[in-house]
Amino acid sequence: TWFINADNSDTVEETNAMTIATIGDDGFPKSRVVLLKKYTWEGFIFYTNYDSEKGKAIQNNPNVCLSFFWPALEQQIIIKGIAEKIAENLSDGYFDSRPDGSKLGAWASNQSSVVSSRTALDESLKMFEKKFENSEIPRPQHWGGFIIKPVSIEFWQGRPNRMHDRIRYTLLEDFSWKIERL
Repeated sequence: TWFINADNSDTVEETNAMTIATIGDDGFPKSRVVLLKKYTWEGFIFYTNYDSEKGKAIQNNPNVCLSFFWPALEQQIIIKGIAEKIAENLSDGYFDSRPDGSKLGAWASNQSSVVSSRTALDESLKMFEKKFENSEIPRPQHWGGFIIKPVSIEFWQGRPNRMHDRIRYTLLEDFSWKIERL
């Protein structure tokens, strides 16, 4: 309901922008903004390069945290969960729906790796444009979706005098939710 309300609001520009925090090989947390592409009863789906810093961090430690923040609504949702790759056919289906430029970018950019220059990145894109000219652009094996299966969801509603409403749902072993006010 909160997501739908935010999406229908004239005050929220990109409802599906969410921050994901992972733990890197260096032991430090790192947060960055990604786009939620779908949510289901099972979890929250986004897509990325599996070989990126983010992708590697998730594969080494699947415990992640997502957060949505809609300042104009004074609402925030914080989700702790376990990430796992989605089925390849689901990644294929979403990849096929993307514009060709985005598909080529998935091939041309080795996300999170050092490049010698912007020119080198542009040359890589030109190479893949030529390679896939007049043909379907397949999904690279290093690119696909993750689903975050929640274990905890906190709804934060801003209130006057910092007397905010915070309601936390915690998943129990029997798959019911424990609901607590914080």
